[in-house]
Amino acid sequence: MSRLDSFIRRLEAQRTVLNWAADTVRDRDGLVLEFGLGNGRTYDHLREQLPGRDIFVFERDPHPNPLSMPSAPFLVVGDMAQTLPVFEREHGAAAALIHVDVTTGVPERDRIAFAWLPAQVAALARPGAIVVSGWALEHDALEALPLPAGVPDGRYFAYRRAG
Repeated sequence: MSRLDSFIRRLEAQRTVLNWAADTVRDRDGLVLEFGLGNGRTYDHLREQLPGRDIFVFERDPHPNPLSMPSAPFLVVGDMAQTLPVFEREHGAAAALIHVDVTTGVPERDRIAFAWLPAQVAALARPGAIVVSGWALEHDALEALPLPAGVPDGRYFAYRRAG
């Protein structure tokens, strides 16, 4: 499969999973957290799917499309290894939905670079929260969920925060 076809399939899976996750948490209390802003496409999509919800976005160096720039109080700039623990101290386990969209593009590198991230995700998620990610998150408090129809196994990952 070409890299273009793989990219298209990843985006289709991402949209399907984000729509499913938004539908799942629509009537639940809690924050929405977006780890990684990039161009702002998934943030914009979540904003459309969950109007009126507080969506906090964490990004080291934000340069999105100007139409997808979160407002100042909801954009947390800096290295997530430093900003997420501070956010946790201020908000606790307050997230109903967490979307992990950070990657180096190389799965083996991601597992090393972001080895600390699954524990931080678990700490920020309320019991019953939905966590979706472009790569597998291994943590005892994160229970794997079946993916929505049409999303191939391994293309995206979904979890529920136990407890």
